[in-house]
Amino acid sequence: MGALQQRGGRRRALAEINVVPYIDVMLVLLIIFMVTAPLITPSVVKLPSVGQASRAPDTVVEVDIKTDQTMSVRLRDPTAKPGTAGLTEQTVALPQLLQTVGALAQQAGSQAQTMPVLIAADRNVKYDAVMQVLNRLKAGGVERVGLAVQATGKR
Repeated sequence: MGALQQRGGRRRALAEINVVPYIDVMLVLLIIFMVTAPLITPSVVKLPSVGQASRAPDTVVEVDIKTDQTMSVRLRDPTAKPGTAGLTEQTVALPQLLQTVGALAQQAGSQAQTMPVLIAADRNVKYDAVMQVLNRLKAGGVERVGLAVQATGKR
């Protein structure tokens, strides 16, 4: 309760707030935050940088996803003779993707599981379409799947 003050016979209450305990509590909280802040490790997500992207293998199966959601698959093999089947783009639907990738891998002398597959999507393609292709390849046992990027040379 507030103290009473007497002046000339009239009594009135003093309205004052003691802020010292509040300051003490705030200083203790400040010290606690200052001590614990360096101990908290933030979750760091290391995103791939386009400028530091590794070079794709020479022989690879390329899956191109275009803006209208159509897919084309081709084999990129610098040792193959020109005119070899598979070097030209083949339009394919998602259910037939694994069979086409397997056939192109056999043509290159490899298996679908060990053949590197490179997914190249147009910049305006929905993320969901890329993830469906990636999921279909992973579910089919393809171990080496990568995403194609255009190197800008910036770091």
